[in-house]
Amino acid sequence: MHRLIISLSIIFLLAGCGGVKEDKPLVFAVGGAPSEINFWEALIDEFSTEYQIDVSIVRQPTDTDQRRQGLVVSLKARDDDPDVFLMDVAWLAQIAASGWLAPLNTELDSIETEAFFENILDLADRYDGQLMAMPVYVDGGVLYYRNDLLENIGISRPPQTWKELIEFSLRVQAVERENNPDFYGFVWQGAQYEGLICNFLEFAVSNEGGFIFEGDSLRLNIPENVEALQLMHDIIHEYKISPPNTYTEFKEEEVRLFFQNGNALFERNWPYAWTLHQSSGSPVADKIGIDVLPHFEGGESISTLGGWHIGISAYSDMKEEARRFVEYVSSYETQKKLALNLGWNPGRRDVYDDQEVLEKLPHFADLKTVFENAHPRPTRPYYSQMSSILQKHLNSAVAGEVSPENALQSAQAEIQDIIGRYR
Repeated sequence: MHRLIISLSIIFLLAGCGGVKEDKPLVFAVGGAPSEINFWEALIDEFSTEYQIDVSIVRQPTDTDQRRQGLVVSLKARDDDPDVFLMDVAWLAQIAASGWLAPLNTELDSIETEAFFENILDLADRYDGQLMAMPVYVDGGVLYYRNDLLENIGISRPPQTWKELIEFSLRVQAVERENNPDFYGFVWQGAQYEGLICNFLEFAVSNEGGFIFEGDSLRLNIPENVEALQLMHDIIHEYKISPPNTYTEFKEEEVRLFFQNGNALFERNWPYAWTLHQSSGSPVADKIGIDVLPHFEGGESISTLGGWHIGISAYSDMKEEARRFVEYVSSYETQKKLALNLGWNPGRRDVYDDQEVLEKLPHFADLKTVFENAHPRPTRPYYSQMSSILQKHLNSAVAGEVSPENALQSAQAEIQDIIGRYR
């Protein structure tokens, strides 16, 4: 009888533990502005009602680095929460290479991918041949331009090459400075931070350069990259079509405000700026266009890929429920809602053809082409260390403190040391 009581107690205890697990919510980690979190909560309510799966949100900081650090701490500790989370595209390689993501496609179940930008899936979301994440919000560098000022000098289109951008800038700048001495032709992100790497990548790859990996060796100090970095320097110091404080102060918001206040002809920025430029009271509202970035002669326009992707923790104890949530977030209906309510650029191509979306966000018609030519930063697990080195040396060259060739040579040597240590 004593043994029977003990056995029954164990059975009931195990049953009770199973009940606790059954009632445990799916934990979703996401950060962003309060309006974004509020909308995620509304989406989660819809998901929970439809699938009968409770979801709890872990609110992460708005700051991107703090969000990454918070996730890394949990994943290193092999915590079973969060089950599912959003990742900046720049983190994907590190998190996937560390074995912290559960593959999304299995022998029994595959997530639909045909409607998504295939280049983005291949370059960012697949690791070692496996699909590890899905794009939720995609981003890319674009060129904003003042179509009214171009028309004033008889130009009816944006520049196709960097040479044309310089030519158009000099012509318009000369006219506008008669009344506005603070007017410049082109504003872009040149301060020492991640945005500078994004700009450099767009110049370099449009010159058939970029980050060239050959096995465990990085070729960075190549003529195409030297020419691209030299042009970034010359745009400020020789042609003087960009403000002299470009390399000390100009990040996304400094660039946006400068252009939006009517002080520039061209602006390199992300798509988020469109709605702000067109807002009520904006000096440039209804005077702007958006297009792909220019390229070198013989090259092709490219856009640095940004954005947020969703993945499942390898340590989640609710992987089946997490897959349902990933499928829900990746669906046409959800990505359309994110576009209409938050202005997010969907990871799905088909949403860019939706008439309701185009009526509210007409610039989406141009963004589809931009994202088809999006190019990621190096998808290496040591990219965060790589980024710190690149920011320092690229900024020194743009500032004119060292030559582009010396800057790239030093950066290549320091990054090669990191590759060796990582290997």
